[in-house]
Amino acid sequence: MKPDWDKLMTEFKDSESILVGDVDCTAEGKALCGTVGVKGYPTIKHGDASDLKDYQGGRDFAALQKFARGLKPLCSPANINLCDAEQTAEIERIKAIDNDVLAEDIAAGDKKLADAETFFNDEVQKLQNAYQKLQADKEKTQQEINDSGLGLQKAVLAWKKKNPAADEKEEL
Repeated sequence: MKPDWDKLMTEFKDSESILVGDVDCTAEGKALCGTVGVKGYPTIKHGDASDLKDYQGGRDFAALQKFARGLKPLCSPANINLCDAEQTAEIERIKAIDNDVLAEDIAAGDKKLADAETFFNDEVQKLQNAYQKLQADKEKTQQEINDSGLGLQKAVLAWKKKNPAADEKEEL
């Protein structure tokens, strides 16, 4: 993916409205990566710098290029001219909120997001544990059945079907 990303950065290097860049999260960019929620590599983020979203699309050059070409500046306090009346009213409403209250609201929202992530991870772990137990139980049952002589029974039945005359001689 790195060569495609480098090619994309070159294509958009002179763009006035789209920044395509990269950050080394293992070195100098580690703090920034923690702030924006990078949990694995490579991670692609897009959107307003204060509220970056995870990119979920393809990782080849064509998919990245198509996505990047579709990007445009977003409605925000810095780009109020891009907002419709409803968005402008919402920005004005939020701007009127005391900074401390706004920070508390943001912290509460961030906590809900973190709690949802924790809940999800816990439930996935429960599913993983249940899967592992089911797999172990299945393998144990299969082994017990095979150890009871099922394989030999299948071999004898197959032999009897191929050799019906030999089976009749034994009955006499």
